[in-house]
Amino acid sequence: MSASKLIVLMAFDESADGELVPAFEPKQVETEDRAVREARALSNRHAGVIAWARDADPAIGEYGPPVELFKHGNIPDLE
Repeated sequence: MSASKLIVLMAFDESADGELVPAFEPKQVETEDRAVREARALSNRHAGVIAWARDADPAIGEYGPPVELFKHGNIPDLE
């Protein structure tokens, strides 16, 4: 399998304690454009939204550094 791109969309809400919690499981998206469109659409309904991408070759376990495509609001440290 050749290298491909992993594109992920995540959203977060605030719990009653003020902690950021995932609004849903991280969602893999087919294209960067779609990830940005979906993230913008979610940005007014969640405390934070992020879409990011990275080069990936899962067959050999190699992943490039994440590149932020869109970020809005509060996002926890994802390291």
